[in-house]
Amino acid sequence: MGRIVSPNEIELAGLIRPGDGVIFGQAAAEPQTLVEALVAQRAAFSGARPFMGISYSGIVRPEHADHLKLSAYCGAGRNRALTDAGVLDICPYPYSQFAGLIRQGRIRSDVVLVQVSPPNARGEYSLGLAAEYLVPALQSARTVLAEINDQVPWTYCERVLRAEDISLAVQTSRSPACGPRAEPGEVERSIAAHAAQYVPDGATLEFGLGALPDAVLEALGDRRNLGVHTGALGDSIVELMRSGVINNARKPIDTGRTVGGLLLGSRRLFKFAHENSALWLRSVEYTHDPRILAQLPNFVAINSAVEVDLTGQVNAEVANGSYVGAVGGALDFIRAANHSPGGVSLVVLPSSVDSKLSRVVSQLSGPVATPRSEAGVFVTEYGAADLRGRTLAERARRMIAIAHPAFRDALGRSARDAGLLRD
Repeated sequence: MGRIVSPNEIELAGLIRPGDGVIFGQAAAEPQTLVEALVAQRAAFSGARPFMGISYSGIVRPEHADHLKLSAYCGAGRNRALTDAGVLDICPYPYSQFAGLIRQGRIRSDVVLVQVSPPNARGEYSLGLAAEYLVPALQSARTVLAEINDQVPWTYCERVLRAEDISLAVQTSRSPACGPRAEPGEVERSIAAHAAQYVPDGATLEFGLGALPDAVLEALGDRRNLGVHTGALGDSIVELMRSGVINNARKPIDTGRTVGGLLLGSRRLFKFAHENSALWLRSVEYTHDPRILAQLPNFVAINSAVEVDLTGQVNAEVANGSYVGAVGGALDFIRAANHSPGGVSLVVLPSSVDSKLSRVVSQLSGPVATPRSEAGVFVTEYGAADLRGRTLAERARRMIAIAHPAFRDALGRSARDAGLLRD
């Protein structure tokens, strides 16, 4: 290992060079002390190019774009302030392409900043809270800088680090940057109850981010032999794994193991994951690989959306003119669910914003993240619209039926004007 320093001794000049691509962990996996040093010392390597994921810490701020060329795959969390300020360049790539783009140098990873757990008895530092795109980034990096945080769990990861892999390390003890967790309300529980009907015993689940996918998981307490293969793992898996509802017994691959790319939850989840061999963090090359996903029967993908149109197109990126979401991995999983024997794609969303703005729309206000050719089942608090094998007219009728009642007449008129419906 290179030098081990205290937080006030971090010197990044020379380790990071002007123009370098810099990748660091996202959400709770963000190495906050190293990122604080990155932005504080940015003038020493002006023109460096940090690539970001979800930010809950808000350490990187708009004024830091004076020397740093900021990019990200998403506008989630505190990234919204960067997108609204016009200083964050969005990379609209599906998750399944990240590893290839990193290896090809299209997303540069000259320097990787990682947050790791203290080492185990074998001297192995765990990536702790995220593997995903950090694994290919580490394989491509010239320099690896590590923040050894004693509040990070030692988790089973596809890649571990040893002392010789690390150029500079800093020892810290600070809480990982966790996002707010909204408790599901009446609307979310109603949506979850409708969605849960599509999850059979023995299904393997993927679930996106947010309160709604969490609410669906909480509605599955009476299921048996569920499995998990997903991107982000949240708090809702803890009780389901402890109770045996999620046991991964029927998965033909990774039998007995919950598989994800990162932990996106609270200390409860982190404590549960510590040295838990039933939970593994894998590279994006594994979690989102269509060849791996093709081996999972009864694969149920549960994702949310900003808005959906009457034909089954999904906007998951832009809300009220702000870039708040991502292309992300939803389409990778939706396609896998559509091809899986017994599988299904569920897109869950409230029917409206405070009964004032419909989220079932005649025309999307943002880009199409999921095309209508991949439409599965859409769920609001008013029911489920199964669009599989349906014509455009049939789709429009079913989508209007799950829209908020205040908007159904207007949606019907728009559908007729567009030629989707004929009286």
